[in-house]
Amino acid sequence: QEEGRKSIRDICPILKDPKALAAVTDLFEEHVRRTYPQVDLIVGLDARGFLFGPLLAQRLGVGFAPIRKKGKLPGPTLSVAYSLEYAKAEAEMQEDAVSAGQKVLIIDDLLATGGTLYAACELIKQQKAEVLGCLVVVELKYLSGSEKLQSTPVFSLIQY
Repeated sequence: QEEGRKSIRDICPILKDPKALAAVTDLFEEHVRRTYPQVDLIVGLDARGFLFGPLLAQRLGVGFAPIRKKGKLPGPTLSVAYSLEYAKAEAEMQEDAVSAGQKVLIIDDLLATGGTLYAACELIKQQKAEVLGCLVVVELKYLSGSEKLQSTPVFSLIQY
């Protein structure tokens, strides 16, 4: 059973198959155009949010900005500390990545306990921008990560 859980979290088969990658991007694009036509910016989480985020941003005609692990970005940054299942971590983004008032969607491959997405939301709010919602390929519902995000809507393609 644990092997089954691991395989559902593996997005590499999607990346290897151009039709599957296009289908995932199509589904995200359709959802965003229908639900968030006012989006200004897609923010992707280190590292797999970088795989889907720029593709989606390009399709929507909006910009993309990364949130990375602490110490990976050049220039002045903002950071926030957060808890993972068994550790502490820090996420950061460049100070000028998001402008006050921008409407932002955050994208990642997996929502598990919600710590990383919660930290990303906090970074966006620090810059006085609005988090419209979060997009993920896979959501592990049994870990209740979306509860940590409180009122931030989560759109997941696969729920397990």
